[in-house]
Amino acid sequence: MLNLKINGRDYQVPEGTTILKAARDYAKIDVPTLCYLEGISEEGACAICVVEVKGARNLQRACVVKVNEGMEVWTNTARVREARKLNVELLLANHPKDCFTCERSQNCDLRELASELGVREVEFPRTSTEWLPIDNTSLSLVRDPNKCVLCRRCVNVCAKVQSVYAIDIMGRGSNSTVSTFLDEGLGNVECVNCGQCLLVCPTGAITERSEIPDVWKALGDPDKVVVVETAPAVRVAIGEEFGMPDGTQATGKMTAALRGLGFDKVFDTDFSADLTIMEEGFELIGRIKNGGTLPLITSCSPGWVKFVETFFPKVLDHVSTCKSPQQMFGTVTKTYWAEKMGIDPRKIVVVSVMPCTAKKFEKERPEMKTAFHYWQEKMGLKDEEAFKDVDCVLTTREAAKMIREAGIDFANLPDEDFDKPLGESSGAGVIFGATGGVMEAALRTAYEVLTKKSLAKLDFEDVRGLEGIKSADIDIDGTILKVAVANGLGNARVLMEQVQKGESPYHFIEIMCCPGGCLGGGGQPISKNPDIKKRRAEAIYREDAGKPIRKSHENPEITTIYKDFLGEPNSEKAHHLLHTEYCDRSCK
Repeated sequence: MLNLKINGRDYQVPEGTTILKAARDYAKIDVPTLCYLEGISEEGACAICVVEVKGARNLQRACVVKVNEGMEVWTNTARVREARKLNVELLLANHPKDCFTCERSQNCDLRELASELGVREVEFPRTSTEWLPIDNTSLSLVRDPNKCVLCRRCVNVCAKVQSVYAIDIMGRGSNSTVSTFLDEGLGNVECVNCGQCLLVCPTGAITERSEIPDVWKALGDPDKVVVVETAPAVRVAIGEEFGMPDGTQATGKMTAALRGLGFDKVFDTDFSADLTIMEEGFELIGRIKNGGTLPLITSCSPGWVKFVETFFPKVLDHVSTCKSPQQMFGTVTKTYWAEKMGIDPRKIVVVSVMPCTAKKFEKERPEMKTAFHYWQEKMGLKDEEAFKDVDCVLTTREAAKMIREAGIDFANLPDEDFDKPLGESSGAGVIFGATGGVMEAALRTAYEVLTKKSLAKLDFEDVRGLEGIKSADIDIDGTILKVAVANGLGNARVLMEQVQKGESPYHFIEIMCCPGGCLGGGGQPISKNPDIKKRRAEAIYREDAGKPIRKSHENPEITTIYKDFLGEPNSEKAHHLLHTEYCDRSCK
């Protein structure tokens, strides 16, 4: 242990500890930072965290300088306060003055720092001679380089966590910007639309492409039947937007709020998560029994799907052909439900509330028009009348904004239930929101289908948790099924390199694009709580445990849709409506 003084008090810290960590963890002093993210961005780019160190001529950046034996540090001298304030003023000199209309107005680290450091005016003139164009090329994200403070958080999370390298620092000195290769825009490079850059951005430089106006327009159209589906991870995060404790199960209030917005039906993506398990579980069983390509890899995460299409196209035959629950839901709503209710599918508008920015990209994929093709022959529709399976995608944050716009008192709403039949779900559908959840849900069904026995214990705890890669050997009546779970694309890359080399020992692999799975999706509320994913996961598993039905194949509405409409799991009709093909994007 090393001895040091911070503001005149004695502390002991392990060797290798930075001044920042020593101050925060041991002295309980919150040294301000703008660029620092532990384990991801630790380059001292912003110089907001400067402190005085005895014997050093210049102020030191606390996030990069490590503690030495006997070091004496001061975190709050006049010199330190003035330097921090000066650095923020320099950033503000070139920053747009649109705080009232900025997407991050109420959750901006730069604005918060300026307030905390007492910045009341900016004396420095603007040095940038021109405003940079906004990048609108992506279907999911909007990038405003004028609001970028060059903190490098987005660059580092894209490279170190996701291993995508879609953005980097371009130019030198005062001409430095964050951009894509050849400044082509996020929509024209290998960006997978995951939105992890958005979650770590301290300003409004990266935001989701808003679809709120489109949803309000649909809700105001009396000729449209507007239904909404809600992903499992949304219900344990949306409460954060309304001041509720982290990890609050807000399912009933969310349902009531969405109904209050004017949706004709409030359905649950957990229903189609159960449907996904039936299709994917039986796909796994079929591959095992018939000598199909193994390992089977899940396909629920659109960011992951684009990643594998771009970087590992040679392993696409390992990827499940199942659509994601969002897309299955859209198809089923505009075929099965439309038929059942006698509604013209062209009048139905499907809105999904997702924890994921990549879902905005997914709904625009050209192959996601299955319901149109189903009706084309029956109704004599022309190609120019084509409609998408899912029309609009709102992130958790966007849904919260709409609820606030409507003046709905979310936290005090009485709980309400989802509408039937597409609102019935099992606990297996709920846990899709957590990393390992798809695997666990599939195992619950695969075990009982293969063995014809009931599971004594439904919780497969070996595949739970926030570790980057988890693996387990599952005993299915004497047959060992080797499984692996990865969350975050950097971890997915490790498993895919094994598969590509023919060295993977697994039969079944679950991949989720975002760290923590959908709980940590790019569309979730932006939080500074380092335990936020853990809190959300605990809420997901509480909801699963409280469900009367916890296995997808026991959901009565799932039984009904197969009996009345789809036939058997993986039948020709089910395959036509609920499956798709993925393409090689490596040369695009």
